[in-house]
Amino acid sequence: MKRLFAIAVLLAGAAAPAATHAQDMGRPVFGAGRGDQEQAREGVRSGRQVPLSRVLSMIGSRNGGRHLNTMQGDAGGRPAYFVQWQLENGRVVVFVVDAESGQIIGRQGG
Repeated sequence: MKRLFAIAVLLAGAAAPAATHAQDMGRPVFGAGRGDQEQAREGVRSGRQVPLSRVLSMIGSRNGGRHLNTMQGDAGGRPAYFVQWQLENGRVVVFVVDAESGQIIGRQGG
């Protein structure tokens, strides 16, 4: 259920990317909340998760297009990146990537 909610949130963000934004310490923050970012950084520092930059590079080399947004959550009880990606044909896909292995474990849309 969390996975479907996360995917719905990402897709809704693609429809109206600048409609709203949160404030974090006086700076606008788009996409994932500060807690998600800190959790991901700690996972990478400790060696439990692959860096998001490596995931984005892998998705880009396989699919072309561009990165739109990323959220961190869990998929099947494992930490996961939910990467919103716009393909070269303009369609939007959400890739579900296992944060520990860096492997794509799901795809929605496109």
